[in-house]
Amino acid sequence: MIHQSEKPTLILGGTGKTGRRLAERLTGLGKPVRIGSRSGRPPFDWNDEATWEAALDGVGAAYISYYPDLAVPGAADAVGAFARLAVRNGVKRLVLLSGRGEPEARRAEQAVQDSGADWTILRSAFFCQNFSESFMLEALNAGVVALPVGDVKEPFVDADDIADAAVAALSEDGHVGQLHEMTGPRLLTFAEAIGEIGKASGRDIRYVQITPQEFDAMLVEQQLPAEFVGLLNELLTQVLDGRNSYLTDGVERALGRKPTDFSDYVRDAAATGVWEV
Repeated sequence: MIHQSEKPTLILGGTGKTGRRLAERLTGLGKPVRIGSRSGRPPFDWNDEATWEAALDGVGAAYISYYPDLAVPGAADAVGAFARLAVRNGVKRLVLLSGRGEPEARRAEQAVQDSGADWTILRSAFFCQNFSESFMLEALNAGVVALPVGDVKEPFVDADDIADAAVAALSEDGHVGQLHEMTGPRLLTFAEAIGEIGKASGRDIRYVQITPQEFDAMLVEQQLPAEFVGLLNELLTQVLDGRNSYLTDGVERALGRKPTDFSDYVRDAAATGVWEV
């Protein structure tokens, strides 16, 4: 074990899907955490390097989740600069949340590997929780999900598995220098995934494939910022083009157990009433 109980772990994106879960787990283990966000104390902002050093002061390790996504141009440069600053400030243990099939994410991974840190990379598939805690929730509750994705299959991964792997990487020996590619145990199309959600919630929810142009127009009508419109379209039309339609053993390698199945995620999420209208 690596004993850093006196020093907090900095969790960038500490209010997001994986960061929030990681913070809860570390706190439950009696380990201090520091939330890295614009509302944190001290504040952290990826777009303001002047905030980085104060956020790193006195921490023992850091979990790096880039906002809004590593696919954004310039993300790898920012992650690399942060990783190098962390090492200069004596923060050696870094865990990077990465994405599958994204060239910019691969550059960010390399930047962390080159920083001199004791690194672990969690390269993640599409989160199950995007259906219940993100941009698709409103559409699901409206009964129609329209995306520019056809019959491509994706191994949806549970954010709880990612958080568990991050805890292991931050607190155990054996994960330094490891890249864990994290997927669920099953490949599903978006139509199949939404069908499971409809069945579990007792509702008729339809999936409709639309063009990228129609998707853009829909997001603009919903008044999403322009940078998010471009990002979502790129992720859904390029990254979800079949390049990631395969399973890996990353969860089992990181945790010594099978990954959570999408049906188990759906059962637990439905029980909270998140898809009831």
